[in-house]
Amino acid sequence: MLKIHQLFLRSFILVFFAVLLSVSITTYFWIKATYLEEIEKNMSQNIDALIVSLNSLDNLDAMVQEFKDKTNLRLTIINASGKVIAESHEDKHSMDNHLNRKEIVNLQEDGVGKIIRHSKTIDKDLLYIAKKVKINDETIYIRMADSIEKIQNQFIGLTFQIMGIFAVFIIFVFIITYIISHRIRIQTDKILQFLTKLTKKDAMSKSNLRALNSRYTQEFFEISRLLRKVAVKLSKKNKLKAKHTARLKLANQQKDEIISAISHEFKNPIAIISGYTETIMHDKTLPKNMQENFLKKIHSNANKMSALIDRLRLTLKLEEGKQDGFYKECSLKLLTTEIISDLKQKYKNREIVLDIIDDIRLNIDETLMTIAISNLIENALKYSEEKVTVEITKEDIKVIDMGIGITANDLEKIQNKFYRVSKNDWNNSLGLGLFIVSKIINLHGFELQIESEFNFGSKFIIKF
Repeated sequence: MLKIHQLFLRSFILVFFAVLLSVSITTYFWIKATYLEEIEKNMSQNIDALIVSLNSLDNLDAMVQEFKDKTNLRLTIINASGKVIAESHEDKHSMDNHLNRKEIVNLQEDGVGKIIRHSKTIDKDLLYIAKKVKINDETIYIRMADSIEKIQNQFIGLTFQIMGIFAVFIIFVFIITYIISHRIRIQTDKILQFLTKLTKKDAMSKSNLRALNSRYTQEFFEISRLLRKVAVKLSKKNKLKAKHTARLKLANQQKDEIISAISHEFKNPIAIISGYTETIMHDKTLPKNMQENFLKKIHSNANKMSALIDRLRLTLKLEEGKQDGFYKECSLKLLTTEIISDLKQKYKNREIVLDIIDDIRLNIDETLMTIAISNLIENALKYSEEKVTVEITKEDIKVIDMGIGITANDLEKIQNKFYRVSKNDWNNSLGLGLFIVSKIINLHGFELQIESEFNFGSKFIIKF
């Protein structure tokens, strides 16, 4: 497996050469095109200079030979019919008609006579530039050519010069890269030494900590910080052990609370069921109507115990996140009206006012939301003697009572599991009522707010 500095060096070299190759290829073709363009420009300027100095068509042979001696470029002068009337490198009398030459054709078609092609006359690849001009009302074509081989030789020389500059640059980059790689290796070696000493519990000395604080190691600041944390791993293990012990203790305490709450809540119903059952079993003279009354009370207390068990199961499911919601769009008006109707059967002498400001439809689990709203209204009925108002708006649903209220101290804890207000045994149901309500509200993404003033009443608000 590669070390960090080796990986850095290898990655950098690969990226550098990939970029260098791309840049070199692009630069090569760009310089080549630019070089050819510059040669074409110079040849075109030479033709323009000839045109300026050419006053007549006399002594053309001498003029083209003089031009050849000065520039070593091929110069051909062609008349309007395509006949060569002057040539610097070959015998003009032995040359074919040049009117069909590509550079002359291009000049007549596009106005630009420029091409690279093989010359049959001198058997070489040449770069041709041709221009059309009138001398003493006679049209002629002045064509200039240069050897591609000569141009390539000149370009190769230029290429070697550029490659030399690149070579110096590459050497410089390699030196810088090696220095950076070497310094990274030094820093990683320090970290490895620190980790080695850490296994021997010798990493907390000041000298070892200072070794990770050099200016260059600021790049490794985060690693150093984490290593210092590792240096106190034994202490952390003890803390984790203590936390684990505390969690176990809390779990055992919660189990004790559950057992205590269950025994407290089940004590009365069991005693009632047991008492009435004994009476029915042993008193054979008990009137039938009294037996029926006792059986109703036994049934009622059995239902109460069943409801307490169901509530406890629901609490555990909600707390562990195992209670899935079955959501559908429901009318809050119809849902609340049904809940109030059921509660009025239980609390026949109590007044429950439903104030619907806005009838809205919500995507909710109807069963769970029924439990939550019913719980809030029933609590209001239990702990107040005045009417209970249920108000529905677009933003929330409020359950308002004018009862005994809740103290500030109890208000902070009332949504906790198994918490019951000491004086009035809040919720009369394992202390789970508002805990369940809170969990159901949160499951829907809503919020439960409680406003209360002791001896003046309470307001429970479900914010949508």
